[in-house]
Amino acid sequence: MEWMLMPLRKYAQFSGRSRRTEFWMFALLNLIIYSVVFALMFATSGASMFAGANSANPLAIYASLFSGVGVLLAVWGLAVIIPSIAVSVRRLHDRDMSGWWYLGFIVASMIPLIGFIASIAFIVVMALPGTPGANRFGPDPKDPSSAEVFR
Repeated sequence: MEWMLMPLRKYAQFSGRSRRTEFWMFALLNLIIYSVVFALMFATSGASMFAGANSANPLAIYASLFSGVGVLLAVWGLAVIIPSIAVSVRRLHDRDMSGWWYLGFIVASMIPLIGFIASIAFIVVMALPGTPGANRFGPDPKDPSSAEVFR
């Protein structure tokens, strides 16, 4: 649980390095929260949402996103967008890559066929181990003698 909440404590800290554990545990926390909110959303308005879909108003199916539990989805998304970007940039720093690579991955993922390859490449980069020892972005977060691990 400590690793899941660490990016929220480092809300907008774009400097330094983050371990794979911190990045992937935060991704797991987001997956759990989104799954619970989607389950609540479909449990509370799922049947009426699909019953309201007709050919006259094809956007009626999205009504549940803007009512009740669907607002929680937007609130959580807005609350974690900055920590998500920050932990991704710090993870790239651990790989000794500039944080601007994240913008490159985002832009490349918007191109139709290249986007699929860019998304897979981003996942691979995030899964690779960081550079051992200190690099230009700071000390090694895996170093047990470093006091920066749980700050």
